Amino acid sequence: MIIKIVRIAAIPAILIFSILMLKTISQYTGFDKDIGFLLFKQKVVSNPYWMAFFYIHIFSITLCLLAGLTQFSSRFLRENRKLHRWIGRMYVYNILIINVPACFVLGLFSNGGMMGITGFLVQDILWAYFTVSGIVFIKKGNIPEHRKYMILSYAVTTTAITFRIIKNLFYMENLHDYELFYGLNVWISLIINLSAAFFMIRRSADIISQS
Repeated sequence: MIIKIVRIAAIPAILIFSILMLKTISQYTGFDKDIGFLLFKQKVVSNPYWMAFFYIHIFSITLCLLAGLTQFSSRFLRENRKLHRWIGRMYVYNILIINVPACFVLGLFSNGGMMGITGFLVQDILWAYFTVSGIVFIKKGNIPEHRKYMILSYAVTTTAITFRIIKNLFYMENLHDYELFYGLNVWISLIINLSAAFFMIRRSADIISQS
C-alpha cells in the first residue's frame, strides 16, 4: 500500500518539478553568462569546455527525469514493452554518453568546496555504476535485479529535484553560508534519495516474498 501511494504521488511530483526545471533551464537559451546559476560560476564561465558541458547537462537532464514517469509503472510495462525498451535505451544513452561525462567535469568545479566536489563526483560514479548494473542484469534476463538497479539509478537522477527542494525550503542568505549549505545539500539530497530507493526496493521484495 505504501509503495503504491509513493508511486502515485511521485508521478505528478516529478512531472511538476520537471516542468519547473524546464522553466529554469529556459533562462539559459539566450546563452548569457550572468544569469541564474552562472552568477555563482563567474570564475569558469570564460572556459568554453566547462560552458559546453554545462549546456549539454542542463538541456538533456530533463529527458532523464521524464523517462522515469513511464519506466516504473507495471501497467505501462505490460502494455508497452517495446516503448519501455526504447525509452529505457534513451535514458541509458543519455546518462552514460552525455550526462555522466558532463557531470564529472562540472563536479570538478562544483560549488560547496571539497564537500560539494566529492559529493558530486560520488553521485556521478554511483549514477554510472547503477545504470551499467541495470543494463548487465537485463542482458542476463534478471528482471528483479535490473529493476532494483534502475530504481537506484533514477534515485540519483532525481537528486537534482531533491537538491532544489531543500535549497528553496531551507536556504536563507542572511543565515547560512552558501558554500557550506551547498556542499551539505549535495550529500543530503543523495542520502535522502538513496534511502527512499532502498526502502522501495525492500518493500517490493517483502511483498513478492509474501505473495
